[in-house]
Order: sequence, then structure tokens, then C-alpha cells
Amino acid sequence: MEKIKKIVERAFKERFGGNVEYFVRAPGRVNLIGEHTDYNDGFVFPIAIEQDMWIALRRNTDKQIMLHSLDFPHPVRFSLDEFEHGEGWEEYVKGITWVLKTEGYQLNGWEGVLASDIPVGAGLSSSAAIEMVLLRAFQVVSGFVWDGKRMAQLARKADHEWVGIQSGIMDQLISAEGKTGHALLIDCRTLDIEPVPIPEGVRIVILDTTTRRGLVDSIYNQRVRECCEAADFFGVSSLRDVSVSMIEKQPRGLTGDVYRRARHVVTENARTLAGVEALRKGDVLTFGSLMNESHRSLKEDYEVSSKELDLMADFARQQKGCYGARMTGAGFGGCVVAMVNANDVDAFVPNVRQLYVEETGLEPLIYVTGAMRGASVE
Repeated sequence: MEKIKKIVERAFKERFGGNVEYFVRAPGRVNLIGEHTDYNDGFVFPIAIEQDMWIALRRNTDKQIMLHSLDFPHPVRFSLDEFEHGEGWEEYVKGITWVLKTEGYQLNGWEGVLASDIPVGAGLSSSAAIEMVLLRAFQVVSGFVWDGKRMAQLARKADHEWVGIQSGIMDQLISAEGKTGHALLIDCRTLDIEPVPIPEGVRIVILDTTTRRGLVDSIYNQRVRECCEAADFFGVSSLRDVSVSMIEKQPRGLTGDVYRRARHVVTENARTLAGVEALRKGDVLTFGSLMNESHRSLKEDYEVSSKELDLMADFARQQKGCYGARMTGAGFGGCVVAMVNANDVDAFVPNVRQLYVEETGLEPLIYVTGAMRGASVE
């Protein structure tokens, strides 16, 4: 964390001269359980991770936004009074500016430098982090009140109506509202949040397969359609309102792929709530078992896993001190998340790395993390 802060401070002085007025940061996230439930009005259970995004900035008086990134090509520069759609990472900057102006916020201009240690494309939500760190930048120079839940809703609106991504709310909400040492149970229908402490002696390990999901938008959209079809079959607005007993009866007329997609979502909601209850009691063994079952369901019923994700999860489970492991994120590539006894992490990491390299020839990226606080001014 402090390393990235020093990097952006040095880069700011080189590019703009003078001192940094503010530092703002926002974390990435990993979802412990509750996958593909968000767009079904269900439950998710993410943590904000130690990898985060920083901006060193200073307000200006000419209503200009000037932002250099150490991770993306081409600086962003435009006037708060006049800007239009373009392409590339700058659309996130413009989208956040647009949504704040649309919602009536009075904005001041600023200049800054951005950098991050969140891997792009790994499913750890670098996109939500950039939205949250931009919102924090505008908040600190413009003086409006920070409301994390409201900011998450604005970021989602910017995604939908400016960037053109039909995102859920989980990523923005955990990046905004993360709490040190806690996972957040998020009700994606009501946006109610409940912090649940991660038991002492546990570490979360993110295992990046270094495979990327590529062009799977059509598959994702197909899953959404299948879930809607199943909800229509039951006569409900979303699969959130279907119980496990209802789905286990295998009602006539709901068969094949649509049935299996629905079974995953309904049982995943139940697993998420059961997992939260287990962690409240400090029962990491039960939570880990539910993580394993979640992966099996994502692989067999929802069909969004991959060979590399399956291998990584299996290698993790073979290690001493691993309570459970599952793919996390949209699927088809990206990361596995594991819950590991803190005393066994030092052996867990090299053992899993070696097995994965030997089997696939790919070099994984492995991050050991705790649960961190959400977007902040430093």
C-alpha cells in the first residue's frame, strides 16, 4: 500500500511539480462465496483486498481534469464543462464525471497521477476500484459528503449509461464500503450490508491462473437469459424468490440447461447464507466445505469454470491448512480463492505454485490478503 503511494507521489512531482494535496485509494475485491447470484437479486459475500488503486492529486481552478496513469497509455485531459465519448480507459474518468454532473454535484477540477497493483483482467475488479478512487478524488476536491452506498450506485449508473457495461453492484459496493477484518454480506436486492468478521488465524489466498476469460459476453448473456427463463417458469421476479425445496422437486417443464442454471443460483444463495452463519461461529471447516461445493456447482451446473480453474482449486485443496477453494468471478479464467490457516500459508503458496506450473506450464500469480477497508482519503 505505502509502496504505491510513494510511486504516485514521485510521479506527480515529476509531471506537475509542487506537492501533492491529497492521496485517495480504493481496493480491489474477491468474492468468498455467492457467484452469479448478484444479477438474480441474491446474496454475495466479498472482501476488499490489500491490492488497491491510488491517485495523488491537487485541485485546480480552471475546471480541467488532467490524469496520468502509470498503468494505461495516454493521459486523460478534458474540461468539466465539455467532454464527449471516446474510447479506452478514459471512459471511466468521463463516466464518473458525467454521472456526478448529471446527479447535480458541483465539481472542481483536479490534476493527478494514478497507479495500481490490482491485476487487470483477473476478476479482482480493477474497474470498480478505478471508479471508486475517481469518486473519492472528486469528493475530496469538491467537498461533497461521501456516502459509500450512494457512490456505488452512481458508479453502476456510469457503467450502464456511459461506459456501456451492464455491471452488478457488488464490486462497487465492496470497494466503497469494505471493512478491515470483515467480509460483507450484501443483499443485492435491498443493498443491505452486514459486516461479518473473518476468524483470526485465517488468510485469504488469491490464486491467479493467469488465464483470461476472453470474449465470453455471449455466454454471460445466455446465462442471464436462462435465469430469467427459470424465474418466469416459477412466476417470480428473480431466482432469489425460489427456495431450495422448490428447485429440488425438479418441476415438470423445467429441464436441461435452464434447470441446472437455476439450481446453481438457488443453492448458491443458500450456501452463501449458510457460510455467513458458519463464519459468525468461527466455523471455518464448514465454510470451506461450502466453498468447495460452490465450485462444483459452478463447474457442473452453471458451466463457467475451466481446466485451469479446476486444477488450481484441486491443488489448493490438497494442501495442509486449506479449508476450501473455489473459482471466483465470472469464470472461464482468472482466479481461485482459498481460505487457508495462517500457520500453513508459507508452505501453501510454493506448493500450489509448483503443482500448477508442472501441470500447465503457466506461472501463476499468488496473493495472500486480509480483508481491508474501502475507499479512503489518506
